[in-house]
Amino acid sequence: MSNQGRHGAVTFKGNPLTVNGEQLSVGDQAPDFTLIGNDLSPVSLGDSAGKVRLISVVPSLDTGICDAQTRRFNEEAGSMAENVIVLTVSADLPFAQSRWCGAAGIDKVTTLSDHKDMNFGQAYGTHIDELRVEQRAIFVVDGDDKVRYAEYVPEIAQHPDYEAALEAVKAIV
Repeated sequence: MSNQGRHGAVTFKGNPLTVNGEQLSVGDQAPDFTLIGNDLSPVSLGDSAGKVRLISVVPSLDTGICDAQTRRFNEEAGSMAENVIVLTVSADLPFAQSRWCGAAGIDKVTTLSDHKDMNFGQAYGTHIDELRVEQRAIFVVDGDDKVRYAEYVPEIAQHPDYEAALEAVKAIV
């Protein structure tokens, strides 16, 4: 556990867990990150500079709520402005993400893996120490890399506020 651990910041079926990294707030500069794409290439925040990013963070695509969250944003991505991209971040292996996307027909969301070193989770305050997965969260980052929306879901088994995140995207574009 890091010295930045926030015990009880998230629960799993009511049991408190420790989240590493500092929470981001609206107005913060979005930290850079290095994630792994499904083709094993490194992906950073800078790779989508100038675009609005809806970053959907899930513990694992192979679970019900994470599946539903990613499908929902894939569906919504089809009607978003051209300068908006949707990224889904999890600690799943890139191979598993690719397999899941193929089976689920996900084609408008880019899945990225934090499995290698939990770099994103540490930078965005979503790395659950005990489980080595991400806390469910949503961030909207504008083209100038400012956080315009941040939601940390306090219980892993709960859905995020989809409408609030989508409204945050619409307010920017």
